[in-house]
Amino acid sequence: MQPLTSAMTTLKKSLLAALKSVLRGRSFLQALLAFWISPKSIKEQHVNGKRLYPSRTIEEFLKEAETLLLGPVDGGGLRRYSSDLKRQFRERLHTHAECMLPSFNHLLPTGKERGQYLALDVGGSTLRVALVELRGREATERESEIVRMISFKITPEIKKLEGMSFFDWMAARIYDVIHKDISHDQDIIPMGLAWSFPVEQVSLGGGLLLGMGKGFLATNGLLGQDLGEIIKFACKKQGLNVQLAAIVNDSSATLLSQAYVHASTRFGLILGTGTNIAVHLPVSAFSRSKYGTRSENWFESASHVIVNTELGMFGKDILPLTRWDELLNTDHPRPDFQPLEHLLSGFYLGEICRLAVVEAVETAGLLGGQLPPSLQKPYSLDTEILSRMEADTSPTLEKALEHFTTHYPSATLPTVFDIAAIRTLAAFISRRSAALLAASVFSLWELRHETEAEQVKLTPTPSNDSAVVLPETETEAEMEEIEAAQAATPESTKVAFNGSVIEHYPQYRVTCQRYIDDLVARSEHPGSVDLVPALESSILGAAVALACATAK
Repeated sequence: MQPLTSAMTTLKKSLLAALKSVLRGRSFLQALLAFWISPKSIKEQHVNGKRLYPSRTIEEFLKEAETLLLGPVDGGGLRRYSSDLKRQFRERLHTHAECMLPSFNHLLPTGKERGQYLALDVGGSTLRVALVELRGREATERESEIVRMISFKITPEIKKLEGMSFFDWMAARIYDVIHKDISHDQDIIPMGLAWSFPVEQVSLGGGLLLGMGKGFLATNGLLGQDLGEIIKFACKKQGLNVQLAAIVNDSSATLLSQAYVHASTRFGLILGTGTNIAVHLPVSAFSRSKYGTRSENWFESASHVIVNTELGMFGKDILPLTRWDELLNTDHPRPDFQPLEHLLSGFYLGEICRLAVVEAVETAGLLGGQLPPSLQKPYSLDTEILSRMEADTSPTLEKALEHFTTHYPSATLPTVFDIAAIRTLAAFISRRSAALLAASVFSLWELRHETEAEQVKLTPTPSNDSAVVLPETETEAEMEEIEAAQAATPESTKVAFNGSVIEHYPQYRVTCQRYIDDLVARSEHPGSVDLVPALESSILGAAVALACATAK
């Protein structure tokens, strides 16, 4: 009887396996043939020459993934993490040369700046030259406008231009855009620049060139020279008398572009391939050493400063890491360099999901236990594909299935159940990212409240009989403008945002805002925090920075 029972059990398993194979697009007959030819193939998977047996169901795997990825950010976990993160922010106001970096931008726009401004945006693949018109904050929904802009592709050939040759190419493109708008006897043309590469800024409009990376050879022979002077010299050859008056990075430009529209904007957030946040903080929040070498005049005129947080560098030893995060970090060329970036940015979200998918294939039989060959390579699962899969909310997941099979073909066709499982993993990972980003914004919002209160305590109040007479450095009208620009309304603080993930990933912004609202509701500080889009922020921010720098 025992052999018969064993045979019946084996037959039952083969029939169940055959039924599953039908769902995977194989015929019942094909499945039975596969069983009779190789019975063990139904129960076993071979990975790297080793025999592995499914140790759990896909449902069990997803349940564990949900616990690992979302457990730490649910309940009070996110609040505890945000407190730890705020502590790290505070520590690095006084230490660490690579993050919490105070810029030279210390004035926010008043909203009364008006005129046309020349703005440049130099990125890894594109040079954009634009004329921007600022009309004032009262020109509702027409506050700023790009009058004319031309984008120039930075091809691999242009990237190979060495030294001044690259900047000569830039100057020629600037001439192409503005030569019809200037007269031959025109004085200096001020210019604002959004520069997406490392630079050691030494003034609002001056910075020493550092290596650009990304295949550029423009710094060959020019390292350590002033970027403003280089651009000025190149433009002279085109008959253009330009002066680089303001340099900003992408997050600072995002902040400034919306501060011109919304007076309560105090943050600029970037979340695309990478991530960063700029925040407006009191000068007194920092150790003097963090400011490097700058004139006493700067300190006399600045009460606040725009800060480049380099957000991605935070989070070491406080982030709730999964085994997939640890795998990513271990195999990274610079492990532990940007811990928070790994869990937030579009460059890494797909890889975290890929590592989880690989494990699910090997241990839970996802995708029939067969990993598509194109998914074996690290970083091959693009976050954009996950975004498209999450966007498909239909019962059949037809579009999600099409996106996955087009990019990751396999001899074993995935089922709707497979695609739903991958989509669920992606949702866990993107939701965790949104929660951790919300905690980052919230921690900086609380830090800003606290440092503002600390600055008030530090500010001396002169008595009526004081023998010290303070010089009047600004007119009454100018003081009103500065105070209006610096006084964020306690009811609402705006966070200007830009970047492909926060703009386009399904439900990301809504989820992030929901987490922010929940954290703020439990805070001792009053007010709200609202995410607001900042379109064309690099160009508009460079123009606003220029307007602030040249305001009379």
